[in-house]
Amino acid sequence: MTSRLRAALLPAWVDRNIGIVLAARLCMSAARTIASVVTALYLAADGFSAVEIGLLFLCVSIATAGMATVVGMLSDRVGRKPFLIAVPLLAAVAAAVFAATRTPALLFIAAALGSFGRGAGAGGGNVGPYQPAESALVAEIVPASARASAFSRLMFFSLLGALAGGLLVALAGNSHGLAAAAVVGTYRPAFASASVLAAVAGLLAFWLREPQAPRPANKGSARIRLPRRSWPALWRLSIINSANGLAIGIIGPFMSYWLYRRYGASAATIGVLFAIVNFGSLISTLTAAPLARRLGTVRAIVVVRAFTAVLLIPMALAPALWMAGAIYFVRMLAQRAGLPLRQSFVQDLADPSERASVAALSTIPAQATMAGSQVLAGYLFEEVALAAPFMVAAAAQCVTAIMYAGFFGPRASFSTRVAQAHQPAEDGVTPRAPDPLGAKDARAG
Repeated sequence: MTSRLRAALLPAWVDRNIGIVLAARLCMSAARTIASVVTALYLAADGFSAVEIGLLFLCVSIATAGMATVVGMLSDRVGRKPFLIAVPLLAAVAAAVFAATRTPALLFIAAALGSFGRGAGAGGGNVGPYQPAESALVAEIVPASARASAFSRLMFFSLLGALAGGLLVALAGNSHGLAAAAVVGTYRPAFASASVLAAVAGLLAFWLREPQAPRPANKGSARIRLPRRSWPALWRLSIINSANGLAIGIIGPFMSYWLYRRYGASAATIGVLFAIVNFGSLISTLTAAPLARRLGTVRAIVVVRAFTAVLLIPMALAPALWMAGAIYFVRMLAQRAGLPLRQSFVQDLADPSERASVAALSTIPAQATMAGSQVLAGYLFEEVALAAPFMVAAAAQCVTAIMYAGFFGPRASFSTRVAQAHQPAEDGVTPRAPDPLGAKDARAG
């Protein structure tokens, strides 16, 4: 039993590099969870309106989009490791600024550079603008047949970190009833913890040994080039992500704010809720590979996306916190099972020399719509209704589910050709290409 458990948690492809990536992801996810819970509440308690918070998140989205694009495209030319070190250290500095000052200009700058307010639902799964480099590195150091499993374990450790981050926020206490001058003192331990965790994530990456990966012919140049080989997949992913960015911009940054405004939930209560969600998600995220084997990768992505979109409606209309929390719990369990599938799918479609570029560029439209939707969400919260932003997000995510089926479903045969062309040969034999169109293939295992 012990050997089986060890084999399940640590299969043969988990080497030293993967271990470092998983440990760094755990620390960074914990830091992101703390920031995703505390940032909006801190700003609201300090007198920021919903629209002003939306404007801050707009600045964050613009800065994150630029950083992610540079990281993705440069890391395809100069390597992944430098960005897995630098970006977490930058987030550590940003958290330290939040712990030390209430000056609005400095908070805007720190939030933008640290990508604060970009929660991915209860904080898990989001590590900031170095994620394109991280995803490409994982795709390069694990066998193609284990990619979905590798991204599932990455998500598993991300949720462990998010669970720890939620518990740390819960221990920070309640800021209700305190004067604005006391807010910094209340939240300072949380931001300080986020700073330390992000710094640890960056320092861990120093011990990575980056393998030789496919690079462009003129690899000595750091000049940014568009990923031409992966263009058929890239434009389709960009269109899908533009619609999804609308929903993410509404749900992610404002989840804590909505719980606070709708039900009067404190930071401690929200931290406990997020911890419960992340604890439950530890199991669901490991179902990604079996789900892909059973339904096929694209079909599984479509089903999960549609299900999570529909659940937004009863959650927004729930009359009590416990009811909304229960629906949110179910929704996030499904969402966490779908995230590794989408990450693995993108890496399968991309040319090996363009993986990080595709991961970064495919999210630029999402960053743009996310930025606009954050300001829109602030307006809807203030002027329309607290449930209105979630209705918009539900519609947007339903559209993305339809797009996935239309662009990558059984009739979209181009994706099979792309996957076959990008599969590496081993021992002179080209392995069977994974079928991203819905077949029950071994790639998801």
